[in-house]
Amino acid sequence: MHLLYLDESGHPHDPSTQFFVLAGVAVFERSTHWVESRINPIAARFSPHDPSAIEFHGSPMYSARDDWSGVPPADRVQALVDVLSLLGNAQLQLRVFASVIEKSTLPQDQILERSFEAVAHQFDQYLADMWTRRRDPQRGLVVCDKASYEQKLQALSSLFKHEGHALGRLRNFAEVPLFLDSKASRLIQLADLVAYWIFRYYQSKDSRGFQLIEPSILRRGNLRVGLTASVTPATEQELARIQPHKYPFPNPTV
Repeated sequence: MHLLYLDESGHPHDPSTQFFVLAGVAVFERSTHWVESRINPIAARFSPHDPSAIEFHGSPMYSARDDWSGVPPADRVQALVDVLSLLGNAQLQLRVFASVIEKSTLPQDQILERSFEAVAHQFDQYLADMWTRRRDPQRGLVVCDKASYEQKLQALSSLFKHEGHALGRLRNFAEVPLFLDSKASRLIQLADLVAYWIFRYYQSKDSRGFQLIEPSILRRGNLRVGLTASVTPATEQELARIQPHKYPFPNPTV
């Protein structure tokens, strides 16, 4: 079984932001332990006696809030880089899925549904490809932060599985999404960082985190299919003109 850990950044009804992002990381069930075992030593830098007390959470890490209050910027940035660099670990075989919606392109009440539809469809296709190419009959399960849109996503998953959606029907999901407390799940925390830094790429035109994430976005042949974006031409032009950040990220240390 493959697990897709999802989180969101932005809010469909927040007038202060232009974008809503639903994004996360797919991992084979037996690899979750190894991902956690690589993240915990990074947390131990900040709480040696209780690494589990440290939660990797994009916005607080960036703005030095909550667990990250008082942590020097260089240490926060290095921790972020070291966690996101795990996406490129070939042994872990992590794949990123994401939906980005510029809120002006859709009615507010459709944003969450279209986001989940896009991500769920590509994850379902990813599982179907395993059967087509290798006769590997894998099933999938979506795992979300407990603070997310629990009832709505469970209802959408059931609807997409039994009645279908605009892109087809979900055929490889084992169950409706499950919800966990992000404090207890390093994989949810990784999904949070992925969603936040994709959001910053589109919202703030800060490409530093996205550059670490982009190589792990699912591809089918030469096509990048794991990220779907509904954005305006003006946004596409702005992204094409992004300049290197004044404060580039350091190299990973793990």
